[in-house]
Amino acid sequence: MGATDIASAYPDLKPPTGDPIVLGLVNTEGTPGLDFPEMRLNIKGAVDYLNQHGGFGGRPINLETCTAKGSPETSQACAQELVGKNVEMVLLGLDLFPDYATYTAAKVPVVGVLPILPPDYTANALFLTGGNATIGAAMAAAAKDHFHAKTVGIVSSDNPGANASEAALTASLDVAGIAHTTVKGGDNETDAGYQGLMREVSKAKPDLLVSLYSDAGCIGTIRGRAALGIKIPVLTTGICSGTAVLKAVGDDALGWVFTGVQTPEKTPALAILQAILAPVLGLKAADVDASALGLGALALFGIMSLATYADAMQASGQAVTGASVYAHLKDTQALRLWPNGGAVDCGSSAKYPAICSFTFPFAEYKAGGKVQTIAGLEAVSSVGYLP
Repeated sequence: MGATDIASAYPDLKPPTGDPIVLGLVNTEGTPGLDFPEMRLNIKGAVDYLNQHGGFGGRPINLETCTAKGSPETSQACAQELVGKNVEMVLLGLDLFPDYATYTAAKVPVVGVLPILPPDYTANALFLTGGNATIGAAMAAAAKDHFHAKTVGIVSSDNPGANASEAALTASLDVAGIAHTTVKGGDNETDAGYQGLMREVSKAKPDLLVSLYSDAGCIGTIRGRAALGIKIPVLTTGICSGTAVLKAVGDDALGWVFTGVQTPEKTPALAILQAILAPVLGLKAADVDASALGLGALALFGIMSLATYADAMQASGQAVTGASVYAHLKDTQALRLWPNGGAVDCGSSAKYPAICSFTFPFAEYKAGGKVQTIAGLEAVSSVGYLP
């Protein structure tokens, strides 16, 4: 059975009957500017689906979750809690301060969705997406090669996660030779506050705007730009393409481009994705818009990618454990991310050995609510603009 078959075979797989595997999940929730329950919910939805369709290489999944609050102390407490529950692998949703030392001492492999701070890039862990360094570099690539920008204005909240994103972006803009200014605001502004930020960042008429806000900040900055009649295009992260955001702002999002978002093709894998998310979102499967999932999509893609690797290992007669799947991810060439087949190339950058993905698609909002991949920006490499 080839990799393509495994990625689309889930509806035909029976419930797993092997020994259960315990996976741990650390995710940050309930903190202003750092509240991402969709990552946990999407992973839990995938686990529920996999436990009816093949499991993790034939093993049922027991998921143990722990919530961090954006502080080293809460991340450390989660590490200690999960290690105490004998997890075979730890998944990181969004965790600013993972306690790698505890995981390493317990010989528990760590696979993350998204590295946030610089220590993540060289940690004893693997991240299926590139995080701030590669996202910032891909944004710089799009700014230079697609928008032909010579000046960029950035709006960002002032918290550890946003500050790390802003530092990575500006470092890559420097590599690209693009001048930039940053205007920072609070995690939660009023409508007038968001308008003030957008007015300030656009007053020098930069060629391109970048918003690093998330969730409510996405809504506020999108509405603020529209209310002021600003026509400068805006580049932002995939967080702002979430269903809740786009439902709230509608066509005020015209002119916004989202990093890491791709128009889903109608494939068997898309149908599986919709089947997984339908109960999570309380929708019919056909009504799940896979192009508007925001950051939670990365969590879903991450665990489903690991499951396909585990299934391929089982099919070839290899033992499936947390450690063996981690080793397979680290050492195997030509792996692909589920469902769209992005290249997985762990360790290809000596400076960023924990990162496994270096290319990003870009999509734009279209009138009526559709988010569509931009022609020519289906797979933008971040490598040339990494700081």
